[in-house]
Amino acid sequence: MSAQQNFFADSKLAVEKYVEDKILLLKLQSVEKIAKLSSAMFSGLLIAVLSFFIILFLSMMAAWYFGQLLENVFLGFGIISAFYILILVLLLVFRKKLLEKSITNTVINIMFEQTAPNHDNDNIAEK
Repeated sequence: MSAQQNFFADSKLAVEKYVEDKILLLKLQSVEKIAKLSSAMFSGLLIAVLSFFIILFLSMMAAWYFGQLLENVFLGFGIISAFYILILVLLLVFRKKLLEKSITNTVINIMFEQTAPNHDNDNIAEK
């Protein structure tokens, strides 16, 4: 009877250790995925800010150029403003197709990315 009690006690300890290890693994995987998502969001934000300034200064340059070309600075800035209004309208019309799906897919890919092979079927006694 002592062998059975030892078996069940050992089994209980092994199951408790397995559950603790599995919880720790889930925590580590969650932290890794949150870190990857945060990194992707930060790099995307940094690229967006830099792109904004590049586009801003190129737009000012183009507006001045068109203003000089047409001998009317107001008209040059108006042409560039009309161009950006057209882009805004196109983004509003196609936002679900272009923006929302790509952002959603990126987040889903990061969150459900396989980080390491799953070892659920490994023998606990081997560890």
